Amino acid sequence: MGHGGGLSAPLICTRPPRSPALLLLLLLLLPIGAAPPERGSAGRAAGPGLPREMPLQDGDPLRPGGRQVNGEVSAVPPLPGMGEPSLRGTTAPGGSRTDVMAEGWEPGPALGDGDVTPGAAPQRARQPEEALMTELSELVQKVVKSSSWWERHGIDISILACSFLLLPAGFLCLRSAQAIPFLAGVLTLGVVHHTLTVKGSHLASHNALTESKSWSKVWAIFFIELCSAFTVEQATYNHVKIHHGYTNVIGLGDSSTWKLPFLNRYVYMFIAPLAVPILTPLVALDLLRNVEWKAALRTLCCMFLGFYCHYWLLLHVSGFQSLWSALLCMLVTRSLLAHPYIHVNIFQHIGLPMFAADRKPKRIHLMSLGVLNLPRNPLLDWSFGHSLISCHVEHHLFPSLSDNMCLKIKPIVSQYLKQKKLPYNEDTYSSRLRLFLQRYEELMVHAPPITELVGIQ
Repeated sequence: MGHGGGLSAPLICTRPPRSPALLLLLLLLLPIGAAPPERGSAGRAAGPGLPREMPLQDGDPLRPGGRQVNGEVSAVPPLPGMGEPSLRGTTAPGGSRTDVMAEGWEPGPALGDGDVTPGAAPQRARQPEEALMTELSELVQKVVKSSSWWERHGIDISILACSFLLLPAGFLCLRSAQAIPFLAGVLTLGVVHHTLTVKGSHLASHNALTESKSWSKVWAIFFIELCSAFTVEQATYNHVKIHHGYTNVIGLGDSSTWKLPFLNRYVYMFIAPLAVPILTPLVALDLLRNVEWKAALRTLCCMFLGFYCHYWLLLHVSGFQSLWSALLCMLVTRSLLAHPYIHVNIFQHIGLPMFAADRKPKRIHLMSLGVLNLPRNPLLDWSFGHSLISCHVEHHLFPSLSDNMCLKIKPIVSQYLKQKKLPYNEDTYSSRLRLFLQRYEELMVHAPPITELVGIQ
């Protein structure tokens, strides 16, 4: 696997785990954008205008000059004499060198970042890592504050708006009896579908489309429920709170819900993704058991409206003559990018270090060790967003930032992590595909080994 800047990292030891009428045009497609349940909640949106405290991490605003201690911000400056982590390397599953030996670091006993009494040894040992995250957050905060609204939100909103504007062209192309225009319509609707459902839903789940709390709620309902056929509550909880809060933590955000051990490697990697448009509403219906009846009724209405609008447009705009031809077209467009969607979700976490809940490292180590960036790709950058492709590390460190802002801070984050000799995992799509085909059973069938960071006191 290729890594930026000569990846170094903590000493690790492994042990066995315990373990979708013109106005309705906007309501088009049922997406695959909401991830299968992994148990995340929506981060708090900032107030109108440029906030004084931009929530770089969901729900955790950064106060300049302060430092984060156990999820809160303290005005206490970092203590002097704290050494930076020194790095030694071994090779983790997937070929990434993700072993760091952090000087003065000691794993905490708690499920989160540890609630320990002031002055206790685990808190003192973790201060260097807290100082690292605070220092990086301050660097990123400067970039965010100096950025215009266009950079923070406008570019990504424009991409979503352009996608909506392409819908009439896509449906009209499907009226053609000639192959090329028809295929152009399928391609257009497929790309638009994934842009609205993957990129739109993902940004909405993190309240990254606007700094207004009211509009954040509106966009979340529109993209996640009308477009993504998931309840806002379940989708945001599963993705934001759990996947982001406990990235690569066994039994929580370990991406295990993407695994289907009963399928062989070729079926899973190349055939199963075609079923995503069918499985998505089934998963959504199952999740409705966990929400209040009002929310469930709202979601059911949105799901029906999304499906019916897509079907109605195919019949009355595209000129399809039968139910089955319309349904087949819906399946093709909705699964157009299902393969990279599935692949990206497993490539960027599975095969990297996994941690036990009671031995979870601090945020900066957790995200630098357990997240991987793929190279930029014009199609996927447009459809999925930078934060899901080439800026996934940055997204996990600062999940409230939009795709464009993740791209803007990428040089700062990568340079900082390399400077501090922390992992910055990067690899190509083809390399990860080969890896998963070669080591499918190890990565996708068997339980992963648990990584422990060994600190020198």
